[in-house]
Amino acid sequence: MPSLPRVSIPIRSLQSRIIALFVLLIVVVQVAGFVLIGMTGSAAVRTTTAADVVAGGRVFERVLELDTQRLIEGTRALTADPAFREMAVFGDRAALRPVLAKQAKRTGAALMLLIDGDQRVTAGTLDSEIGRRVTYPKLLDRAAAAQQAVGLAPIGGQLYQLAVVPVLAPHPVAWIVTGIRINDALAQELRNLTRLDVSFVGRYGDGEWQVYASTLPDGERKTTLARDVGANRYARTDADGNSEFGDAAVSRVVNLAPRSDDGAIAVLQAPLAPGLEPLEQMQWQLVWLAALGVLAAVGIGLFLGRGIAGPVRELASLARRVGAGDYSATVAVSGRDEVGDLAAAFRGMQESVAASMSRITDLAYRDELTGLPTRVLCVDRLAQAIAAGTRAGAPVAVLFLNLDQFGHINDTLGHGIGNMLLREVAARLRSGMRRATDSVARVGGDEFAIVLPGSRAGDARHVAEAVLRALEVKMTLEGHQVDVRASIGVAASPEHGNDPAKLLDRAEAAMRAAKRDQLRFAVWDERYEEDGGQRLALMSDLRKAVDNEELALIYQPKVALGDGGEHYVEALVRWQHPVRGLVPPSEFVPLAEQTGYIRTVTQWVLGRAVAQCAEWRNRGLPMNVSVNISARDLVDGELPVRLAELLERDSCSAKWLTLEITETALVGDPAHVLRSLERLHELGCRLAVDDYGTGYASLAYLRRLPLDELKIDRSCIMGMANDAGDALVVRSTIELARKLGLAVVATGVEDEATLDQLRELGCDSVQGFLLSRPLPADDVPSWVKESAWSRAAREKGSLRRVI
Repeated sequence: MPSLPRVSIPIRSLQSRIIALFVLLIVVVQVAGFVLIGMTGSAAVRTTTAADVVAGGRVFERVLELDTQRLIEGTRALTADPAFREMAVFGDRAALRPVLAKQAKRTGAALMLLIDGDQRVTAGTLDSEIGRRVTYPKLLDRAAAAQQAVGLAPIGGQLYQLAVVPVLAPHPVAWIVTGIRINDALAQELRNLTRLDVSFVGRYGDGEWQVYASTLPDGERKTTLARDVGANRYARTDADGNSEFGDAAVSRVVNLAPRSDDGAIAVLQAPLAPGLEPLEQMQWQLVWLAALGVLAAVGIGLFLGRGIAGPVRELASLARRVGAGDYSATVAVSGRDEVGDLAAAFRGMQESVAASMSRITDLAYRDELTGLPTRVLCVDRLAQAIAAGTRAGAPVAVLFLNLDQFGHINDTLGHGIGNMLLREVAARLRSGMRRATDSVARVGGDEFAIVLPGSRAGDARHVAEAVLRALEVKMTLEGHQVDVRASIGVAASPEHGNDPAKLLDRAEAAMRAAKRDQLRFAVWDERYEEDGGQRLALMSDLRKAVDNEELALIYQPKVALGDGGEHYVEALVRWQHPVRGLVPPSEFVPLAEQTGYIRTVTQWVLGRAVAQCAEWRNRGLPMNVSVNISARDLVDGELPVRLAELLERDSCSAKWLTLEITETALVGDPAHVLRSLERLHELGCRLAVDDYGTGYASLAYLRRLPLDELKIDRSCIMGMANDAGDALVVRSTIELARKLGLAVVATGVEDEATLDQLRELGCDSVQGFLLSRPLPADDVPSWVKESAWSRAAREKGSLRRVI
């Protein structure tokens, strides 16, 4: 059997070095990728999980705080009843049990106990505790000192969250203890809110730590006690409850000791495995990819074993072809082997690139149609002229020329005639230059610039007149006589500035002023500053908008997801300018706020909205209208007085009107805001927070204000269907807002998936383009009558999906 030919690869050959380099590069890159993905991926997963744990911890603590406040308020209400106090001190203890049971059911408490002066249970809903001395005397002492106390304590082998309020006569003669059972069901409810595993761990007296409630399986509960509590891990967690990173989960410890006599903690955990599993799969894929890469590199090297010179020459040929592109290289030719050929090829590529760059530069600085310099070269020459003039103390003028009716010539005679016209104009401009230092450029489609070193604005006037006279001579282009007119703007340095680009822009602005005022040419003037001029004009026109009846209201419906019967719309102001057309609120409302004219605009909006609401009501349409007020309106002490007059004038009930205040306006001056809102609330108006989620107001701050409604900003709503983070924010906001007694409105609802999700979360009302765009007042009754959304809410009592 004939033997296979032996492939010999010299160790020091270029081929062997290439193979070794390929293999080494693949191995190094794959190893680095493996390590980098492992380190950065793991860190990212841990960081993301830790952030989720911190966010969930805040929700957890807030829910516990609200539950505790509910217990305290319910217990205080009972102890404030004189009849109950007399019964508690002198009455029949057995008769107290149904009273306590009824109060416990009303407040949602699991137990309610009466403790006498000897700290024994004399009555309550838990019969096994009657007659026993309490095991939480410190909690009673704190309640006697502070008139209330909260904490966690075991009762009958079960952990409870307790609220203690003394019975005063006038000194504490007894205590009422109300408790919520800390069990697995409560832990599961908290897990549904925080998306974290929740465990309540406590130790009382000389006893051992034990898990009273948890969402973890039984086996993992024992592991948690043995590993974490037994190692005294939680004792080292700081008071801020910073996250601890374990091998399997990220944990956060909430210290509940301030609420108990001994020790109690809540452990919030998020597992790392779901996030780390894709990283492990990716690392294994990298391992297989590295192995395949090494095999491929070796195979390529063996394939090249028959002769490396040919492939290298092919590579050199490829490099010559690449030289026609935009690559750059600097290689010195050395040696006569294949490497030398490769270096020579790159040298040729460098020469080709140099030629290409020369061509590109020529295109950038020279207009192909007219042969004139482009705008880039014009600005460069203007900069050089200004610099030279500054050194010599000489001025520089620039003319900006635009052809009148050039677009009409293009449309009627065609682009070919238009191009011929541009070339003829360029020739006449060049021929009209008096000095070699003067420069003409084409800076736009039908725009030209002339740089005049050593000339002032007055000198430039004469040049402009000469140019206009030269252009007035009729042109004959392919049998067509064309009459050319132009508008010219003039600017000069240093009189109008020394920045070349800005000087050219000012010459252009002067040209537009000349065209607008139907002048042949104009010299730059400060009044041509367009932005300032437009702004001043808009501010001036806004002051006339109310008197000229240029403002109008449109109404966007809001649909309730709960019981029907009433209808709701939001009033939106629009400005129909007689010249500019429709001016969006984003342009004129900030101007109104800056000038203080927003008070007049708000007064007009309130007057129209109140009158429209009263009209709808008189026609039998149960409509409620929302109106936006600004931060400046909140500091207007006369706003409540004027609003009361409007309501009385149109016989409109204040409860039909909702005033919406942006979140950012609420945090400006809290004390003043509170006083203003209280006065408006006393009128009977509903108050709402608009665009919640875009500012810095917390729900803890909002609970101090007399608010009725919270509108979640569209930026939070629009992404919740596809973003779990946005969904969690909306869920938490709705849950906490409902605990504060606030109705929740979601804005920006544009698809059915978002609507379904909001319905499941218990949102009260929705608003957005899915339901209706803003409507004129005359179209609102028809929408209420004919819209499927409105009909579903009115007839069924809740909004259902409408196909």
